[in-house]
Amino acid sequence: MPERCRWNPEKPPVFKTPMNILFAFAGAFTVANLYYAQPILNILARDFNVSNETSARIPTLAQSGYCAGLFLLCPLGDLLRRRPFTLSLILFTATVWIGLCITTSFTTFQVLSFITGFTTVTPQLMLPLVGDLSPAHKRAQSLSIVVSGNIMGILIARILSGVVTNFVRWRVIYYIALGLQYTILTLLFLFMPDYPSTNPSGLAYHSLLIDVFTLFFRHPVLFQSSLIGFCTSATFTSFWTTLTFLLSGPPYFYSPLIIGLFALINIAGIFLSPIYARTFIDKFVPMFSALVGQFIALAGVLVGTLTGTTTVAGPITQIANRSAIYSCDPKARNRVNTTFMVVSFLGQVTGTAAGNRLYAARGWRASGGLSIGLIGFSILLLVVRGPYEERWVGWRGGASMRKKNRMRRRGCRGRGGEGECGEGFGGGGRGGGGC
Repeated sequence: MPERCRWNPEKPPVFKTPMNILFAFAGAFTVANLYYAQPILNILARDFNVSNETSARIPTLAQSGYCAGLFLLCPLGDLLRRRPFTLSLILFTATVWIGLCITTSFTTFQVLSFITGFTTVTPQLMLPLVGDLSPAHKRAQSLSIVVSGNIMGILIARILSGVVTNFVRWRVIYYIALGLQYTILTLLFLFMPDYPSTNPSGLAYHSLLIDVFTLFFRHPVLFQSSLIGFCTSATFTSFWTTLTFLLSGPPYFYSPLIIGLFALINIAGIFLSPIYARTFIDKFVPMFSALVGQFIALAGVLVGTLTGTTTVAGPITQIANRSAIYSCDPKARNRVNTTFMVVSFLGQVTGTAAGNRLYAARGWRASGGLSIGLIGFSILLLVVRGPYEERWVGWRGGASMRKKNRMRRRGCRGRGGEGECGEGFGGGGRGGGGC
């Protein structure tokens, strides 16, 4: 370990912009592992001699593996030192990825897709770390940079995959991904500081897993945010999976290059979400931003394009949700994040599978109808519980969308906002507005 990365309790690392950007970069090219296959599913189907519907299992398995990794691996972030844990996961993923580059068996490709998805969870170890180390008054902005990096990974994966596959064999993009993973491993080894465990006294592994379930039912804001994340994620993946088949078939017959370039519609969310976080999320309750995001999404699905869910709406809603949940339990942020992300990725798996089946059976409008229903349900979830409500349902505490006691929170400069600066969907209250 480089000397500059060693933990020094007398001089702990300061979370500055370069480290924030490094985490965003690492998250982007790690998240990309889950999405390289999406714009080339028709190519994979032809190369492996399977149907389009069968080839759609690849992103479903990758997302299922990711969901399993979130549940089984991410809670260990509250127990283990995160630097060696993160580096070990990246090394394992990159090594197994070699199999995806060379296998000619579709069954093997499916199995390896699940395994690499299972260990591609390092972005979800970094996000709680950002919540731990960022000053409370900058937390939303710092989170938005890493979240934007994760969204950039989706864009990069789709564009790179489409462009490269248009000119050379599809395996080349998997070799490029392999090189990127070893690049991330090298950069994090050289610059990622070592951080102590947030629970140095130790916790039993089974207790960590049980907490993932109990946290979901103990904290109303986490329950609410997670279900909203489920609906948004299901809409997102239903769109992207079915879009490939729509654009590659009649009447469009687009090439992988053109299909990949459709990911450029994500770019608005990438650049606007940090600005939005600084301008609005730090001033208004998270519920306000979540409602803005979901109404944008609803407008998108109603006009039939669904682009509203992939431009500004998704990042706004995700940052608002994360701002709301990270004060639930400062010593269990990895478990809180695990609960949120497991439910969200169950949404991705559901959206991929259901969207693909609906598209195969009824066409594009049927998959769009699923998205309209999901976004409508998420808006209902938002309005049944007010911004300052500490219980499960109701609007006690008022309906103002501006954060209460902002001046008091501005005076807090602690690392994690340990309760006194916490915020739920209401951005104020006792220890986190409902948490």
